[in-house]
Amino acid sequence: MSAVVASPIASPVRAPARASAPVGIFDSGLGGLSVLRAVRAVLPHERLIYVADSLHAPYGERDDAFITGRTTAIGEWLVGQGAKALVVACNTATAQSIAHVRERLSIPLVGVEPGVKPAAAVSKTGVVGVLATQVTLRSARFQSLLDRYAGNCRFICQPGHGLVQAVERCDTSSPELMALLESYVKPMLDAGADTLVLGCTHYPFLDRAIREIAGERLHIVDTSVAVARQLERLLDASGLRNADPSLETAPRFYSTADGESQRQLAASLLQIDAKVRHVDIASA
Repeated sequence: MSAVVASPIASPVRAPARASAPVGIFDSGLGGLSVLRAVRAVLPHERLIYVADSLHAPYGERDDAFITGRTTAIGEWLVGQGAKALVVACNTATAQSIAHVRERLSIPLVGVEPGVKPAAAVSKTGVVGVLATQVTLRSARFQSLLDRYAGNCRFICQPGHGLVQAVERCDTSSPELMALLESYVKPMLDAGADTLVLGCTHYPFLDRAIREIAGERLHIVDTSVAVARQLERLLDASGLRNADPSLETAPRFYSTADGESQRQLAASLLQIDAKVRHVDIASA
């Protein structure tokens, strides 16, 4: 795996004005590949650069200053690679640092957040489960979502300790993973939940495992398609959407770790066989 060394970029960072420029997608690890999958489906002509900060994953166990420093530094690095827009494909990073990053970067920016609003709208029992990282659940941003959109629903919030690490190992079905996932999901079912919010971009890769546990008793809310649609709207509003089908659109993958798990997950779950380059990015 070839290596790339990041150089510091002065702030504020200026946006390129070319529709042919790539979109940057960033996650603490491999979970953002679920968002990349949705972006490719909605915007098939866009060039994509994906960075996994797997060396420092999971963010759900990091403090706020660390998360903000990593998100800012990687966003600046992606702009230095020519990115015309940035998708922060990490609920934890969005919850803790999106406002700061918006101040630093002058390109369109899309974050992700748990689907509280759509979950409250579809639940018939009025009981909704939420699986997310501890940092996301304790964030002011998440609490604001509950205050605004929960309505008369009861939300059962469960930190998904260990689930990010499992996906990072490409483990989506081992007996150990299934037992851990059942310990989180079964109490929600017992409490009457009919809807489950996946509040971390790693968790859509556990969709099949959740189905094995819950069957059709849970409506699963994954906001990756909504994120892709928001990116589409922002690119259109900025005149930056690429419509040229002749451009090479195979994603470019980077990792702050060795990248092998990223390569395996992209191949097995996204059917993308691509090289993953190593990159060193110092925290902001």
